[in-house]
Amino acid sequence: MTDSPQKAQGPAGHCLSFAAQDVAERLLNWYGLAGRELPWRQTRDPYRIWLSEIMLQQTTVAAVVGYYRRFLERFTSLETLASAPLEDVIDLWAGLGYYARARNLHATARRLVAERGGEFPAGVAELMRLPGIGRSTAGAISALAFDLRAPILDGNVRRILCRLFALQEPPRSARADKKLWSWAECLTPGHRVHDYTQAIMDLGALVCTPNKPDCEQCPLETLCVARSRNLVELLPLKMPRKKIPGRHQLALLLVDRERCLVQRRPASGLLGSLWEFPGLEADAGEPLEMIRQYFAGIERISEIRLLGRARHLYSHFRLEVDFYRVELEPCERIAEGAGLWLPLGDLEQLALHGAHKKLLPLIGA
Repeated sequence: MTDSPQKAQGPAGHCLSFAAQDVAERLLNWYGLAGRELPWRQTRDPYRIWLSEIMLQQTTVAAVVGYYRRFLERFTSLETLASAPLEDVIDLWAGLGYYARARNLHATARRLVAERGGEFPAGVAELMRLPGIGRSTAGAISALAFDLRAPILDGNVRRILCRLFALQEPPRSARADKKLWSWAECLTPGHRVHDYTQAIMDLGALVCTPNKPDCEQCPLETLCVARSRNLVELLPLKMPRKKIPGRHQLALLLVDRERCLVQRRPASGLLGSLWEFPGLEADAGEPLEMIRQYFAGIERISEIRLLGRARHLYSHFRLEVDFYRVELEPCERIAEGAGLWLPLGDLEQLALHGAHKKLLPLIGA
């Protein structure tokens, strides 16, 4: 793409009434006045930019800032991250959600150190070969760390383009995706790509928001087709909500001398390496009988008492957990290599997964 004015086009070659260069100039001017100050903005270090981009996937800036700072205090470089045990990475990530991101982060660090001496590739295609890095994240790293011309299409940019071009198709459909990438490519300038990328993300976060966008403050207002057609509040089109399956579990609080038993989940799979209370999947059986069968071989169960229930929504299912306090004698026979007896006061600092974290207030019940 040259710096000469050109019309913004969709995949079918349909020209709109503004030049792509006009969009970039307006965004860059606006960004100089209204851009956000964020801890990862004052660096071109690809390690720090990559870390921020992975953390920001499906997560708000407000939630990420504290995790980002704590993560860099512990893992000051790609090499320190690569040499750390995965369990340490998961423990520090706990609460941020979407834990596959943490596992991919660790895997990418190890691969870069082993295969490239700790150097990040600059190109989008090379970045996309690394675990957890898709096209938009690769474009952001390439643009922000290396100032290479690479389009992005995160949620904010997708929303802006749907409104700017009045796209009246489901935005995640294959057809819409092709159009949106074509427009993102067309609008990305050949200079000041770092600033342009920050600017268009900020526009979606601050002005072209999902609800009640502040169109009067938008530098693209007079170019926006949705604005001219009074469609802003209707776009992007809402996708039909999928029915979320539910699961029901029993979690068990086993207490012995002000300590309770916790166990770490397997490193691979759902919620890998996070901690949880022992438990079992609930089925159509009677809960107390299921718990007794779970501890078959233990000499005596002196008490089983329901403490309460917690509900938690994960990305692909809804989990409902009933929390039971179980008094066993002798306790020593139930944790042979399978768990850890931890003081009750230490549970708040433990990397429990979301549903079991919600059980902590019930312990004193």
